[in-house]
Amino acid sequence: MTFKAEYIWIDGTAPTAKLRSKTKIIEGAPAGLDALPLWGFDGSSTNQAEGSSSDCVLKPVFSCPDPIRGGDDVLVLCEVLDTDLTPHPTNTRAALAEVAERFAGQEPIFGIEQEYTFFKDGYPLGFPKGGFPAPQGGYYCGVGSDEIFGRDVVEAHLDNCLKAGLGISGINAEVMPGQWEFQVGPLAPLVVADQLWVARWLLYRTAEDFGIAATLDPKPVKGDWNGAGAHTNFSTKAMREGYDAIITACEALGEGSKPLDHVKNYGAGIDDRLTGLHETAPWDQYSYGVSDRGASVRIPWQVEKDGKGYIEDRRPNANVDPYVVTRLLVDTCCTALEKAGQV
Repeated sequence: MTFKAEYIWIDGTAPTAKLRSKTKIIEGAPAGLDALPLWGFDGSSTNQAEGSSSDCVLKPVFSCPDPIRGGDDVLVLCEVLDTDLTPHPTNTRAALAEVAERFAGQEPIFGIEQEYTFFKDGYPLGFPKGGFPAPQGGYYCGVGSDEIFGRDVVEAHLDNCLKAGLGISGINAEVMPGQWEFQVGPLAPLVVADQLWVARWLLYRTAEDFGIAATLDPKPVKGDWNGAGAHTNFSTKAMREGYDAIITACEALGEGSKPLDHVKNYGAGIDDRLTGLHETAPWDQYSYGVSDRGASVRIPWQVEKDGKGYIEDRRPNANVDPYVVTRLLVDTCCTALEKAGQV
């Protein structure tokens, strides 16, 4: 008996890493993550090694049923190691693991809203060739073939994520034609980041069967069109229990060099998207406010009303590395809460 394991990893392409994958045929029946072997690949073909010393190692860190192949086949997310089995320089998961373990007692959790845009033949899906559709207004959460484009792909992707057992919590059409969103979480930092990467792979793979490309470009169409983000909802146990911790977290994100430290790691091309228009705050200014989608960080109105809950960092791009954004938010906010005695 054999089964197919699709080994998935994040490459070294700059400024935005890409997903890669290849199939390994494994003897026997699936026996869980710990039974999956290390594997390797040619790092000189993925911007992760020189040709003279090109071997890189794949270490399985998350697996789930393969909803496309079905049966006993699995998807296997891997982190990349050097041949001495230490984290490769492009391995951002290892740094998150250390921070997540250090602050595990504060019970941080995340929900990430992944926006993306479909393209067909070089045009955003729903855009007429050589022109533009009607202005924004009716596309967001819309219905009807004159406003919604790509729903068949979106529904297939949702079904695939659910069959894989991923923590998908919703989908919706976004503000620009051909632009959509799915949400992952609420989940712990490593879990939400691992599952978001797998959900991205499933998005690309599902759209492939329809002859459509999906992109995480933060500003896929220049001009008066919304960009694509990965709004990141975050809370700790203290934030879920009291409002003072909410304010402490918001203030911590605006202290000193923190705003720029975060923004420069929130995805390539962020200054094209965070302009102060289209429901964004300027990339070089920090603000927070209740129910304010023009702020860097939004406190939902229900959170203020209840006096507890979570915050939404609206700055991360659609192309952000979820290992990086979760690490930065945990490190900044949990450190501040610890210093304030709010844990």
